[in-house]
Amino acid sequence: MPTSSSYTSHDIPEGAKPTKEILDHRPRFSLAEKDRRWDGIRKKMKMANLDALVLLGNDTFFDMGLVNVRYLTHIGSKVGTNALFFLDEDPIVWNALPHQQRPTNIHHHTQDWTTDIRPFLGLNDMISELRSHGIENGRVGLIGFSSSIVTTPTLLHKDVVTLEEALPNLEFVPAGSMMEEMRLIKSQEELAMLGEASRISRLVVDTFINYPKVGMTEAELWAEFIKTMIVNGAEPQVFFFLASGPVEHDEKELWHLLHGEAQPAVPSMRPLSRGDVINAEWHVQYSGYLAATEFTVYLGDKAPEKLKDLHKISVECLEVSLEYMKPGNTLREAWEAIRAPAEKAGLDFVELGFHGHGMASPEFPTVIYRPGYGPPSLNGTGIGDLMFEEGMVFGNNIDLSNPKWKPDVGCMFGDMVVVRENCAERLVDIPLFLPEVG
Repeated sequence: MPTSSSYTSHDIPEGAKPTKEILDHRPRFSLAEKDRRWDGIRKKMKMANLDALVLLGNDTFFDMGLVNVRYLTHIGSKVGTNALFFLDEDPIVWNALPHQQRPTNIHHHTQDWTTDIRPFLGLNDMISELRSHGIENGRVGLIGFSSSIVTTPTLLHKDVVTLEEALPNLEFVPAGSMMEEMRLIKSQEELAMLGEASRISRLVVDTFINYPKVGMTEAELWAEFIKTMIVNGAEPQVFFFLASGPVEHDEKELWHLLHGEAQPAVPSMRPLSRGDVINAEWHVQYSGYLAATEFTVYLGDKAPEKLKDLHKISVECLEVSLEYMKPGNTLREAWEAIRAPAEKAGLDFVELGFHGHGMASPEFPTVIYRPGYGPPSLNGTGIGDLMFEEGMVFGNNIDLSNPKWKPDVGCMFGDMVVVRENCAERLVDIPLFLPEVG
């Protein structure tokens, strides 16, 4: 039976190595950042008495199932990436089919953290490595992915059973929370990547303001948004929730205009019309890091006053968030202050709060719903007394509506912020006016 090495040994010139030119055209983290992460996770491993980490990555929930393996190895391929991470040796990565190793695996060209990259042929090679390292009787952390929405770790049942049956004396310990802790406070290099993602997201906002035209299809507009991302250096990972439709319509006819929707419900081939409101929420992914943005435009010369009122209160909520999302304040103090302008104005909301942001979304901590509404991981249950820390990053969720006016029309508004010493700082820097466009 062929081994991993038989797929990576080819008839190539002696001494030939993967080109590094591609590195000059891709964002990447420094070796110092690698050392920081590896040191941090190894300390957590020692405190938890773990001999190694088994990371099983897949493309669940907009590729977020890959974030933990990517965080430690700088590799997160859509075709799946598994890894073994040791206390005192460099990690081993399994990625892609045999034909994709010729002449080399592409990730020898895209990063300089991980050198032992092998074809993915199932779990047999990983099992052999665990045995050869003499830890088949030890404790190993098992890591998939989970978040405030994906609360069940994304580990394939058959993979776990295969590992347990092959290594019956090895104790597999859930260790995903260790990675969430590592990713909670962003380093300066992480903030730089989030800053670049935010810069590109601001260009998407500009497209949102300048590109929509009456008669253009929703699909044309959506495609231009994605084009703006990719041609400016973002990764082609598409999270773009969109909704468009007439503000004025038969009150017996419900439109979905409180919040954007995901593919394949959108985009449609419906032509945009004068009097439409266009709402959107999106991520821009740069080197694996996501910029969160929400925005609304009105297609026409004069937006209805009630829509302008929604937007005005949305801006107030955002500005309050900058004041209250700072070290020493509790999450509850912030979400209550953020919601106060909407409550005073008698408005309702689909989401109103904030969610952790970085390589995934929503990251811990997240509170976007009222107490008792929706899943506990999204409504603030048990986290109200936790405090903000410098270096945390959040996406704002400010999705307001006025049911006394229209129960199916709303305004979406949200920046991404980093918690600084005395306040929160906006990263995308969305405009604070309601654009009347087209």
